[in-house]
Amino acid sequence: MAKKSAQADRKALVEEMRRAQAAAERRRTLLAAGAATIVVVVLVGLVIGVIRNYQAGRDPANIGATAAAAQCEAPPNDPTSGSAVHVGPGTDQPNVTKIKYSTVPPSSGEHFVVPESPSLPFYTAQDRPRIETLVHNLEHGYTVLWYEPSLPASQQADLKKIADLARADGATSGKFIVSAWDDSYGKFPAGKTVALSHWGSKQGHRQLCGAVSGAVVESFITQFPATDAPEPNGA
Repeated sequence: MAKKSAQADRKALVEEMRRAQAAAERRRTLLAAGAATIVVVVLVGLVIGVIRNYQAGRDPANIGATAAAAQCEAPPNDPTSGSAVHVGPGTDQPNVTKIKYSTVPPSSGEHFVVPESPSLPFYTAQDRPRIETLVHNLEHGYTVLWYEPSLPASQQADLKKIADLARADGATSGKFIVSAWDDSYGKFPAGKTVALSHWGSKQGHRQLCGAVSGAVVESFITQFPATDAPEPNGA
């Protein structure tokens, strides 16, 4: 009887060890699965964060000041003039080399024969085209954002980003230029440092602001698209 009892004890001990080992294996499996889940959750969160940051960086509304902080004037409806009226070299008015526009900045008017094409998205005071040239771009559906050359470098950097994003917006059809303003054509009102211009098919539009605002630019180009112009099919 003692021998049978010893064998039973050994079997019980082996079974107990087997159960303990199985339990330990289950715990390790659960821990590994939990750790893997945590890693996946963290990675998904990081990817979502990267995507959101990228999307935020591709939205002009996230660049520069808010619309309220930019202190912009409401866009007036300017009467237009000068459609298809070319002046300067190569025209019947070759000696007209500078136009006195009725608004600052202009939203229509007489202009040089050749628009700026192919155009850069951003011009400084050193390489900007003549105002008369860019008015021809306005006639072709461009929106031009003018800025005071004294604008802080950080805001000029924002304008470069906005220029690229605005060109990619379907509302502009790629027709968007940022250029330094020439004060010899008139000064912006006090406190205004940037201005948008668009020559519509029936009216001209301008909006002057005290700071760079991607949100304002996005609203302006949506309200006044490239298709609304005297010559929207021009280059």
